[in-house]
Amino acid sequence: MVKVQHVPRPTIVKKRTKKFVRHQAERFKRIAYTGWRKQKGIDSRVRRRFKGTIPQPKIGYGSNKKTRNILPNGFYKLTVHNMKELELLLMHNRNFCAEIAHGVSSKSRKELVERAAELGVRARARSPRPRPRPVATTRRARRSR
Repeated sequence: MVKVQHVPRPTIVKKRTKKFVRHQAERFKRIAYTGWRKQKGIDSRVRRRFKGTIPQPKIGYGSNKKTRNILPNGFYKLTVHNMKELELLLMHNRNFCAEIAHGVSSKSRKELVERAAELGVRARARSPRPRPRPVATTRRARRSR
């Protein structure tokens, strides 16, 4: 089986990789660092973009249109739930790779991976879902871990 190569594309350049920090997240535990919110206060230094305040999202941070939504492996991804969706990628296997959906069972996942290999489509999230470990119930079993 020949490994599928993606169509040559320009290198992916990210203008900013860090998340934007919510204003005053470092001061209060109740304010999460990850959830960005626009400042709306009439006197807000951040909203008025004073020097020395935190950076805010703006259009200039956008990615190059030619490399937007491309994975590091050079393909776009299409989430696949069943065989019918996988076979859509037959003609587009140099641009798209199949990402097997989270809710697909390990049995179906195995079938999808085999079929993807036959069609020459690259598949992501191939490994079966991890099974939960059994919880130890006795004190002795917990101590021995």
